[in-house]
Amino acid sequence: MGSHLSPEANAEVPREALSFHGDATGAQVHLDDLRSTACRRSTFHDGIVFSQRPVWPGERVALRVLRHEDGWCGGLRVGFTRLDPAQVAASCLPPFVCPDLEEQSPTWAALLPEGFVRAGNVVCFWVNRRGWLFAKVNAGRPLLLRKDVLVQGAPLWAVMDVYGTTKAIELLDPKADTWTASGEAALQPEVTAGEECVICFHNTANTRLIPCGHSQFCGSCAWHIFKDTARCPMCRWQIEEVVVAPSLKTGEGS
Repeated sequence: MGSHLSPEANAEVPREALSFHGDATGAQVHLDDLRSTACRRSTFHDGIVFSQRPVWPGERVALRVLRHEDGWCGGLRVGFTRLDPAQVAASCLPPFVCPDLEEQSPTWAALLPEGFVRAGNVVCFWVNRRGWLFAKVNAGRPLLLRKDVLVQGAPLWAVMDVYGTTKAIELLDPKADTWTASGEAALQPEVTAGEECVICFHNTANTRLIPCGHSQFCGSCAWHIFKDTARCPMCRWQIEEVVVAPSLKTGEGS
Protein backbone atom coordinates (compact mmCIF):
# COMPACT_ATOMS: atom_id res chain seq x y z
CA MET A 1 0.00 0.00 0.00
CA GLY A 2 1.09 3.60 -0.46
CA SER A 3 2.49 5.64 2.40
CA HIS A 4 0.31 7.98 4.46
CA LEU A 5 0.15 11.53 3.16
CA SER A 6 0.06 14.48 5.53
CA PRO A 7 -0.10 18.26 4.99
CA GLU A 8 3.42 18.51 6.40
CA ALA A 9 4.76 15.95 3.90
CA ASN A 10 2.85 17.74 1.17
CA ALA A 11 4.93 20.86 1.73
CA GLU A 12 8.30 19.06 1.81
CA VAL A 13 8.36 16.16 -0.66
CA PRO A 14 8.87 16.85 -4.40
CA ARG A 15 6.06 15.44 -6.53
CA GLU A 16 6.63 13.03 -9.39
CA ALA A 17 4.73 14.06 -12.52
CA LEU A 18 1.41 12.26 -12.83
CA SER A 19 0.91 9.48 -15.36
CA PHE A 20 -1.56 6.62 -15.67
CA HIS A 21 -0.87 3.45 -13.73
CA GLY A 22 0.49 0.96 -16.24
CA ASP A 23 -1.17 -2.22 -14.99
CA ALA A 24 -4.52 -1.40 -13.36
CA THR A 25 -6.61 -0.37 -16.36
CA GLY A 26 -10.03 -1.24 -17.68
CA ALA A 27 -10.32 -4.05 -20.21
CA GLN A 28 -10.81 -1.64 -23.12
CA VAL A 29 -8.06 0.86 -22.21
CA HIS A 30 -4.96 1.38 -24.35
CA LEU A 31 -2.12 3.51 -22.91
CA ASP A 32 0.63 5.11 -24.95
CA ASP A 33 4.30 4.38 -24.17
CA LEU A 34 4.59 7.36 -21.80
CA ARG A 35 1.37 6.40 -20.00
CA SER A 36 0.09 9.94 -20.50
CA THR A 37 -2.72 9.09 -22.96
CA ALA A 38 -5.58 6.67 -22.32
CA CYS A 39 -7.91 5.60 -25.14
CA ARG A 40 -10.96 3.32 -24.89
CA ARG A 41 -10.85 0.86 -27.77
CA SER A 42 -14.56 -0.04 -28.09
CA THR A 43 -17.92 -0.22 -26.27
CA PHE A 44 -18.82 2.59 -23.85
CA HIS A 45 -17.42 1.05 -20.64
CA ASP A 46 -14.35 -0.75 -19.20
CA GLY A 47 -12.41 2.53 -19.34
CA ILE A 48 -11.18 2.90 -15.72
CA VAL A 49 -7.67 4.33 -15.20
CA PHE A 50 -5.73 5.45 -12.10
CA SER A 51 -2.85 7.79 -11.34
CA GLN A 52 0.43 5.98 -10.85
CA ARG A 53 0.98 7.59 -7.44
CA PRO A 54 -1.17 9.04 -4.65
CA VAL A 55 -2.43 12.60 -5.08
CA TRP A 56 -2.19 15.20 -2.33
CA PRO A 57 -5.25 17.07 -1.03
CA GLY A 58 -5.30 20.31 -3.01
CA GLU A 59 -3.15 18.94 -5.84
CA ARG A 60 -4.66 19.47 -9.30
CA VAL A 61 -5.06 16.61 -11.76
CA ALA A 62 -5.09 18.13 -15.25
CA LEU A 63 -6.13 16.41 -18.46
CA ARG A 64 -7.22 17.20 -21.99
CA VAL A 65 -10.15 15.48 -23.70
CA LEU A 66 -8.63 14.20 -26.96
CA ARG A 67 -11.48 12.39 -28.67
CA HIS A 68 -15.27 12.49 -28.49
CA GLU A 69 -17.49 9.64 -29.73
CA ASP A 70 -21.13 10.27 -30.55
CA GLY A 71 -23.86 7.70 -29.98
CA TRP A 72 -23.48 7.32 -26.21
CA CYS A 73 -24.99 9.08 -23.20
CA GLY A 74 -22.73 10.60 -20.56
CA GLY A 75 -18.99 11.04 -20.57
CA LEU A 76 -15.87 11.27 -18.44
CA ARG A 77 -16.10 10.55 -14.70
CA VAL A 78 -13.38 11.72 -12.29
CA GLY A 79 -12.65 11.31 -8.60
CA PHE A 80 -10.42 9.75 -5.97
CA THR A 81 -10.02 6.34 -4.37
CA ARG A 82 -8.21 4.68 -1.50
CA LEU A 83 -7.81 1.59 -3.66
CA ASP A 84 -4.07 1.21 -4.38
CA PRO A 85 -3.86 0.33 -8.11
CA ALA A 86 -0.63 -1.58 -7.49
CA GLN A 87 -2.70 -4.07 -5.49
CA VAL A 88 -5.45 -4.42 -8.12
CA ALA A 89 -5.55 -7.01 -10.90
CA ALA A 90 -6.83 -5.44 -14.11
CA SER A 91 -9.08 -8.42 -14.68
CA CYS A 92 -10.89 -7.66 -11.41
CA LEU A 93 -11.82 -4.09 -12.32
CA PRO A 94 -15.56 -3.53 -12.87
CA PRO A 95 -16.88 -1.92 -16.07
CA PHE A 96 -17.86 1.38 -14.39
CA VAL A 97 -16.39 3.61 -11.70
CA CYS A 98 -19.94 4.82 -10.85
CA PRO A 99 -21.47 2.93 -9.17
CA ASP A 100 -19.50 -0.33 -9.45
CA LEU A 101 -16.06 0.68 -8.15
CA GLU A 102 -17.68 2.95 -5.56
CA GLU A 103 -19.64 -0.01 -4.20
CA GLN A 104 -16.57 -2.26 -4.12
CA SER A 105 -14.06 0.13 -2.53
CA PRO A 106 -13.65 3.53 -0.80
CA THR A 107 -14.03 5.53 -4.03
CA TRP A 108 -15.67 8.91 -4.67
CA ALA A 109 -16.28 9.95 -8.27
CA ALA A 110 -18.69 12.10 -10.26
CA LEU A 111 -19.94 12.54 -13.81
CA LEU A 112 -18.71 15.75 -15.41
CA PRO A 113 -21.28 18.05 -17.07
CA GLU A 114 -21.62 17.57 -20.82
CA GLY A 115 -19.96 20.89 -21.61
CA PHE A 116 -16.83 19.86 -19.71
CA VAL A 117 -16.01 16.86 -21.90
CA ARG A 118 -15.88 18.25 -25.42
CA ALA A 119 -12.79 17.36 -27.46
CA GLY A 120 -10.04 19.90 -26.84
CA ASN A 121 -11.23 20.97 -23.40
CA VAL A 122 -8.72 21.04 -20.56
CA VAL A 123 -10.23 19.71 -17.34
CA CYS A 124 -8.69 19.77 -13.90
CA PHE A 125 -10.05 18.26 -10.72
CA TRP A 126 -8.95 18.10 -7.11
CA VAL A 127 -10.12 17.39 -3.56
CA ASN A 128 -9.51 19.95 -0.82
CA ARG A 129 -8.65 19.32 2.81
CA ARG A 130 -12.36 19.26 3.71
CA GLY A 131 -13.04 16.41 1.29
CA TRP A 132 -14.81 18.54 -1.31
CA LEU A 133 -14.32 17.36 -4.90
CA PHE A 134 -14.03 20.19 -7.45
CA ALA A 135 -13.55 20.35 -11.22
CA LYS A 136 -13.11 23.14 -13.74
CA VAL A 137 -12.80 23.35 -17.52
CA ASN A 138 -10.31 25.65 -19.28
CA ALA A 139 -10.28 28.95 -17.38
CA GLY A 140 -13.81 28.58 -16.00
CA ARG A 141 -15.19 28.76 -12.50
CA PRO A 142 -14.64 25.74 -10.19
CA LEU A 143 -17.65 23.42 -9.92
CA LEU A 144 -18.32 21.55 -6.66
CA LEU A 145 -19.10 17.91 -7.50
CA ARG A 146 -19.45 16.34 -4.04
CA LYS A 147 -18.49 16.89 -0.39
CA ASP A 148 -17.90 13.44 1.09
CA VAL A 149 -14.36 12.36 0.10
CA LEU A 150 -12.42 10.94 3.09
CA VAL A 151 -9.04 12.63 2.92
CA GLN A 152 -7.65 11.68 6.34
CA GLY A 153 -6.09 8.39 7.40
CA ALA A 154 -5.02 6.95 4.03
CA PRO A 155 -3.61 8.10 0.67
CA LEU A 156 -5.82 8.84 -2.32
CA TRP A 157 -5.20 7.99 -5.97
CA ALA A 158 -6.90 9.85 -8.80
CA VAL A 159 -9.36 7.69 -10.74
CA MET A 160 -10.86 8.46 -14.15
CA ASP A 161 -13.41 6.58 -16.23
CA VAL A 162 -13.01 7.08 -19.99
CA TYR A 163 -16.71 6.48 -20.39
CA GLY A 164 -19.42 6.96 -23.01
CA THR A 165 -18.83 9.94 -25.28
CA THR A 166 -15.28 10.42 -23.95
CA LYS A 167 -13.04 8.28 -26.14
CA ALA A 168 -9.52 9.41 -25.15
CA ILE A 169 -7.85 11.66 -22.56
CA GLU A 170 -4.32 12.94 -22.00
CA LEU A 171 -2.76 13.83 -18.64
CA LEU A 172 -1.10 17.26 -18.56
CA ASP A 173 1.39 19.10 -16.40
CA PRO A 174 -0.75 21.39 -14.20
CA LYS A 175 2.19 23.80 -13.86
CA ALA A 176 2.29 24.48 -17.60
CA ASP A 177 0.49 27.56 -18.95
CA THR A 178 0.78 26.97 -22.70
CA TRP A 179 -1.76 24.22 -23.37
CA THR A 180 -5.14 25.74 -22.54
CA ALA A 181 -7.84 25.87 -25.17
CA SER A 182 -8.54 29.53 -24.44
CA GLY A 183 -4.93 30.70 -24.33
CA GLU A 184 -5.32 31.51 -20.62
CA ALA A 185 -3.74 29.68 -17.71
CA ALA A 186 -6.32 27.07 -16.80
CA LEU A 187 -4.82 26.42 -13.38
CA GLN A 188 -3.80 28.83 -10.68
CA PRO A 189 -0.91 28.16 -8.29
CA GLU A 190 -1.96 26.21 -5.25
CA VAL A 191 -2.47 28.36 -2.18
CA THR A 192 -1.10 27.88 1.30
CA ALA A 193 -3.36 26.32 3.92
CA GLY A 194 -5.37 29.05 5.60
CA GLU A 195 -5.05 31.47 2.68
CA GLU A 196 -7.66 29.92 0.39
CA CYS A 197 -11.12 31.33 -0.26
CA VAL A 198 -13.59 29.82 2.23
CA ILE A 199 -16.16 29.33 -0.57
CA CYS A 200 -14.28 27.69 -3.48
CA PHE A 201 -11.19 26.54 -1.50
CA HIS A 202 -9.24 27.01 -4.74
CA ASN A 203 -8.23 30.65 -5.23
CA THR A 204 -6.41 32.88 -2.76
CA ALA A 205 -8.60 34.95 -0.43
CA ASN A 206 -7.75 38.45 -1.65
CA THR A 207 -10.80 40.67 -1.19
CA ARG A 208 -12.42 42.72 1.54
CA LEU A 209 -16.13 43.33 1.85
CA ILE A 210 -17.12 46.87 2.77
CA PRO A 211 -18.31 47.90 5.36
CA CYS A 212 -18.05 44.69 7.46
CA GLY A 213 -14.40 44.09 6.50
CA HIS A 214 -14.49 40.31 6.11
CA SER A 215 -11.69 39.16 3.78
CA GLN A 216 -11.98 35.37 3.50
CA PHE A 217 -13.03 35.31 -0.19
CA CYS A 218 -11.40 35.35 -3.61
CA GLY A 219 -12.42 38.03 -6.10
CA SER A 220 -14.54 35.66 -8.20
CA CYS A 221 -16.61 34.40 -5.26
CA ALA A 222 -16.88 37.84 -3.67
CA TRP A 223 -18.31 39.39 -6.83
CA HIS A 224 -20.68 36.46 -7.26
CA ILE A 225 -21.99 37.04 -3.72
CA PHE A 226 -22.26 40.77 -4.34
CA LYS A 227 -24.35 40.26 -7.48
CA ASP A 228 -26.42 37.43 -5.98
CA THR A 229 -27.43 38.49 -2.45
CA ALA A 230 -25.16 41.46 -1.59
CA ARG A 231 -24.88 40.06 1.95
CA CYS A 232 -21.69 38.89 3.64
CA PRO A 233 -21.79 35.08 4.21
CA MET A 234 -19.94 35.55 7.52
CA CYS A 235 -22.07 38.20 9.24
CA ARG A 236 -25.00 38.85 6.84
CA TRP A 237 -24.25 42.60 6.69
CA GLN A 238 -25.22 44.38 3.50
CA ILE A 239 -22.27 44.63 1.08
CA GLU A 240 -21.70 48.12 -0.30
CA GLU A 241 -18.36 47.51 -2.02
CA VAL A 242 -15.90 44.73 -2.85
CA VAL A 243 -12.23 45.74 -2.64
CA VAL A 244 -9.63 43.46 -4.25
CA ALA A 245 -5.97 43.29 -3.22
CA PRO A 246 -3.46 44.83 -3.62
CA SER A 247 -5.67 47.91 -3.30
CA LEU A 248 -7.28 46.92 0.00
CA LYS A 249 -8.55 49.93 1.85
CA THR A 250 -7.62 50.26 5.49
CA GLY A 251 -9.55 51.72 8.35
CA GLU A 252 -12.92 50.52 7.04
CA GLY A 253 -14.78 47.79 8.86
CA SER A 254 -13.18 45.37 11.32
